[in-house]
Amino acid sequence: QLSCLLRMVTLQGIPKDLDSYPKDLLLFLSPSDYAATGSCSQFFINIGKANVDVLPREAPRRQQLLLEALACLKIPGTQINEENAEILGRLVCDLGGEYIRSSGGSLLKDLSQCGSFLPDQEEAIRDVISGGNTTFGPPAAWSAFTLSELSGLIPVLDHSILQQIPK
Repeated sequence: QLSCLLRMVTLQGIPKDLDSYPKDLLLFLSPSDYAATGSCSQFFINIGKANVDVLPREAPRRQQLLLEALACLKIPGTQINEENAEILGRLVCDLGGEYIRSSGGSLLKDLSQCGSFLPDQEEAIRDVISGGNTTFGPPAAWSAFTLSELSGLIPVLDHSILQQIPK
């Protein structure tokens, strides 16, 4: 339905008020299509607010969006800072374990918004949390507020991490 709606909206070319349309529509555009109305970083800020789960995790389009976002933000390696994580929004859910490990705790809050994780992502999240070198500190220093901030990650935590969290 969204791709059909996008075809209708773009019959006369890309509209100048594209930002006023539902963000989910942008999932079917490329940054070059959007160039007339804004920068590629603005495009990915909007994509980050879209429901990327409209596209299955394995969908080539969703994988392409992540690659284009990393190129647009000029992220050379696997380390992503908090500012870029915020721009990526829900696309952080598709980052592999190597990105999660390299980025340390800067992705944890954004990752907690994801619905599910692949095994290598889960392992990387546990590694980062176990290291304790995050803005949240080691699990032994966590409060109820920390747990609410990271609530989406609780199912990923293993017994060794959970038993460190104060009652």
